[in-house]
Amino acid sequence: MSAAGFLEKLLDGVEVAWMPLGEIASVQRGSSPRPISKFITSDKNGVPWIKIGDTTPKSKYVTKTAEKITPDGAKKSRLLSKGDFIISNSMSFGRPYILGIDGAIHDGWASVSEFKSKLNSDFLYHYLSSHSVQNYWLTKINSGSVSNLNSKLIQSLLIPIPCPDDPAKSLAIQEEIVRILDTFTELTAELTAELTAELTQRKKQYNHYREQLLTFDEDGVEYLPMGDERVGKFIRGGGLQKKDFISSGVGCIHYGQIYTHYGTHTGRTKSYVSEDFARKARMAKPGNLVIATTSENDDDVCKAVAWLGDRDIAVSSDACFYAHKLNPKFVSYFFQTEQFQVQKRPYITGTKVRRVNADNLAKILIPIPSLEEQARIAAILDKFDTLTSSLTEGLPREIALREKQYAYYRDQLLSFPKPDAEDA
Repeated sequence: MSAAGFLEKLLDGVEVAWMPLGEIASVQRGSSPRPISKFITSDKNGVPWIKIGDTTPKSKYVTKTAEKITPDGAKKSRLLSKGDFIISNSMSFGRPYILGIDGAIHDGWASVSEFKSKLNSDFLYHYLSSHSVQNYWLTKINSGSVSNLNSKLIQSLLIPIPCPDDPAKSLAIQEEIVRILDTFTELTAELTAELTAELTQRKKQYNHYREQLLTFDEDGVEYLPMGDERVGKFIRGGGLQKKDFISSGVGCIHYGQIYTHYGTHTGRTKSYVSEDFARKARMAKPGNLVIATTSENDDDVCKAVAWLGDRDIAVSSDACFYAHKLNPKFVSYFFQTEQFQVQKRPYITGTKVRRVNADNLAKILIPIPSLEEQARIAAILDKFDTLTSSLTEGLPREIALREKQYAYYRDQLLSFPKPDAEDA
């Protein structure tokens, strides 16, 4: 049965009244005592002071605050109780939250309280979150007639009340709709948890096999410093900044992109520089490894990507490139191993910004199996990398799909019959 059909069966012909929210609840704007700095306190007897920054977009509840306000300040503000609603009237217009704590609200909020005899709080939350209501707020804000969701506008919002003359039956219908929508929410959360657990397990397996494949018996495979002339050399990048990027031209890699855009290897660059700039730049050749030598944390410093394109590319400062005689993918995978990380850590310097210089990278030992063995290992790890990447990319898509399904069913289940004359 469709959601719309279920709603029709659930209502079974009962009356649905569309009532202004202001008639079935107390809607008031928040209030901030002035100057607010005078009333902010860390005292344990302080009252939670609820501001816009104390909420997150995907959270239903407000459960903690960053600051407290004095009891005197709270008296001059708008005090609310656990279970009351707040609605943003100045940023993220119309986003509803349920209070999980008692507290005082900033004047960037509007409050909705004293509604429980007519409305189930979760039903009201789902309805206020629906596309129809959120789009309605946008039409009002974009009309130019109002600059924020003032309390009068919120009071005028029409709310569907099934069986208005029978509060018990009305609440029962609301509770059944909530039960269905909460089930969708729980299923989405369970699926997200399962997919996340599967992804975590796959990554652990991948890391294990990568470590095993790149660990050799020293009697069978020689370990050499990466800067040994028989292996390769590190060359510092330089001079490339984001302001030098153009829409097309010679490829380049900026060190910050290695964290955010690239994986183990790439044949295309995200950014480009002019031919004139490239002639003066430090250029990596096909097969070279490009390495970020600066990061804000120890794990990301020395993150690397193998350049597999067919032209030389420019490399930024705070990065270096490794010209070598090895399989490029083999080297890039080696940089991901714990044996590389263990050797890297003693060379990290800096406090807020962490660095490893090219001279110290040259001291790190790397195993040198035959080129055939390097290619075999890289091919195996490519398969693991592809599988892990597909799961990593697929997880957000699957979650987004489930959330879209939930939004569809929510809007269908809250599409109560409305008189033709009503437009809200």
